[in-house]
Amino acid sequence: MSDTVASRVPAYVHSLSPYQPGKPVSELARETGIPESKIIKLASNENPFGMSPKAKAAAVAALEEGARYPDGNAFELKTVLARKYGVGMEQLVIGNGSNDVLEIATHAFLSPGTSAVFAQYSFAVYPLATIARGARCIQVKAKNYGHDLDAMLQAIDQVTRIVFIANPNNPTGTFLPGNEIEAFLAHVPQDVLVVLDEAYTEFLPAEARYDSIAWVARFPNLLVSRTLCKAYGLAGLRLGYGVTHPEVADLMNRVRQPFNASNVAQAAAVAALEDQGFVETVAENNRLGMAQLTEAFAKLGLEWIPSFGNFVTVRVGDAVRVDQSLLAQGVIVRPIGGYGMPEWLRVSVGLPEENARFIAALRQALA
Repeated sequence: MSDTVASRVPAYVHSLSPYQPGKPVSELARETGIPESKIIKLASNENPFGMSPKAKAAAVAALEEGARYPDGNAFELKTVLARKYGVGMEQLVIGNGSNDVLEIATHAFLSPGTSAVFAQYSFAVYPLATIARGARCIQVKAKNYGHDLDAMLQAIDQVTRIVFIANPNNPTGTFLPGNEIEAFLAHVPQDVLVVLDEAYTEFLPAEARYDSIAWVARFPNLLVSRTLCKAYGLAGLRLGYGVTHPEVADLMNRVRQPFNASNVAQAAAVAALEDQGFVETVAENNRLGMAQLTEAFAKLGLEWIPSFGNFVTVRVGDAVRVDQSLLAQGVIVRPIGGYGMPEWLRVSVGLPEENARFIAALRQALA
């Protein structure tokens, strides 16, 4: 390449491929001519109920101040989160979705010459964010499509600065019991930040829950990342947060972009966090919908990975062909060949009628 602006960009930036989101409904409508009202999207693990009425009302009211910059320190939101989890406001980092929290962590703790450890078949943003900082990726082979914590511990080297753990994991839905993560934390070097990505924690059954926020007091190298984009339904507004040691939070807030959470998102988040009844309804729909999908997979003789999230990954053989058939029927799911799983599709749990529509379309696609 001759000397151009692009030629001066580091090689690791050139090596990146952009993150591929789920296909929007509007895009499929343009491509196929199918009316948007006839298309269902089960591709991006979104909340089929949308946001709670309380959150929506708060968001609409916040638009009155749309010409004003938001509170860059998110005082009201941090107050609610601090009260909810019994932590100090100085332990909180607010993000434009939890994806932003992950990016902020890599911005603060990774640089050329360092490394990050994560599992095979885990969230695509982990390698993207690592490479974007010029750091080295250490991908550890999966164990039953999930995290092998013993192998991940062994993979940490002298220049490792971050370990990513997704629990439940995306895109496979696997889950690690809390006692296993707690034991892992006890053995990780204190100068390595463990990012515990709990974007789907609200979908866990009661018997699987554990208090990771309480661990922050014992493990100053722990960052618990959560989102309001899934169970709380704020995906379009983008709001996530991290809970960690004050020193870690301070460093992250130094590199966080100012005003990274809009006033609309902050207002909706405050209202959403105070509407736990809505989240319980969402979780119950997810439980029933997961059973609806997996029972259908069993009848179709398909293999699936037991999931603790609001999605399930199913093996369909020629996933590209099956996906194209589903799209032609107005059903959007997520092929995950980019994760090294070319025979699998990830399907979000929708409303009962959406799940039934997908099952019927899948049956036709397989035939």
